[in-house]
Amino acid sequence: MENIIKAAVERGASDIHIKAGDVFRARIDGKLVPLTKQRLTPEQTKAIAAKLIPIDADRQRIDEIRDYDCSWGAAGIGRFRVNILRQRSSFMIVMRVIPFEVPTIEKLGLPDSLERIAEQERGMVLVTGVTGSGKSSTMAALINHINSQMNKHIVTLENPIEFLHRDVNSSVTQREIGPDTESFRMGLRAAMRQDPDVIQIGEMRDAETVDTAMKAAETGHLLISTLHTPDATTTVARIVAMFAPEEQEVARVRLADSLQAVVSQRLLPRADGHGRCAAVEVMVCTEAIRDLIRDRSRVGEIKDYIEEGRDQYGMQSFDQHLMDLVSEGVVTFETAKGAASNPDDFELKQKMLRRLSRKATTIETEGVDPEKGKGGGKGRKSSKNKETDDLPEGFTDGFDMMPG
Repeated sequence: MENIIKAAVERGASDIHIKAGDVFRARIDGKLVPLTKQRLTPEQTKAIAAKLIPIDADRQRIDEIRDYDCSWGAAGIGRFRVNILRQRSSFMIVMRVIPFEVPTIEKLGLPDSLERIAEQERGMVLVTGVTGSGKSSTMAALINHINSQMNKHIVTLENPIEFLHRDVNSSVTQREIGPDTESFRMGLRAAMRQDPDVIQIGEMRDAETVDTAMKAAETGHLLISTLHTPDATTTVARIVAMFAPEEQEVARVRLADSLQAVVSQRLLPRADGHGRCAAVEVMVCTEAIRDLIRDRSRVGEIKDYIEEGRDQYGMQSFDQHLMDLVSEGVVTFETAKGAASNPDDFELKQKMLRRLSRKATTIETEGVDPEKGKGGGKGRKSSKNKETDDLPEGFTDGFDMMPG
């Protein structure tokens, strides 16, 4: 088993699937591919599951387990987040590969604006995306930046602990749900009494956890967590919808006041076929965006404000980042169009960008603006009357048609 897992890691696998009645499979560059030819028996899968369970008491009751989360590591192979489940009355195991090295914002290719977001003193920062979009890596990179650049006490609540942070300039306290604390809710309540500067929650799953998280942000802490939402606009709507109808307006106001930023991401295959890269939307909560969050009828305008705030605040929409990735040759146009929020609008913008790029290239190489006819004597000749020089091709001011 360990040799197979090691081979998968060496091939760049992000996940490994072990299921009774099937072969070992691994997700490599986003595709689930077989690693072996021999199918596993239910007894073999159960034995592997027992080997991965770290707690003796849980191992003894393995026949009672239906869903189980833990972490597992082996020297020379790596660390893994493990989910053990039952399907068709047999065991299945899904292992997520966790690199030993904690990622950085730069190595993940994330926008520089995330460094400024990580350096905020208070507020709530949410990293969102679908399952397998790299949220844990991005959150670890934010913690890593704080740990290396600032003097803080960072408390993390994880299920299970994934990246292992060593103390650098900050003190990092990592607590695992189960062995170290009863639940996210209990751990978050307790964290408020542990002199934290930064609190990381693996995931906000219910209204009570969100309520406590907002209280932490309101009382001067920086709180970092994740949600399974595709973009910033949906994130705002999802959080408000977690509360009872009669509480939603108050929750909306509290969210507008406490939210600091939303970082949403999607993983896309690279154009060269080697690995994947992140397309990232970044929303920074300016006063204008806080006003939009407070007004339920205007939440849909958030995307426009994100695009307009790129230069001043470091925000960017998915489509803006996708256009950058295409122009840099990191992803293909077809891949970017498929991931765009509005594929038709994205295609139109891309055509306009190409047209402007061709025009700029012509001016640079030939010294000619094909529309204005300047430089090198090419293009439309200038008339003697300067007032008519700026008229479109084929148009005159009419005076040359008059007698005399």
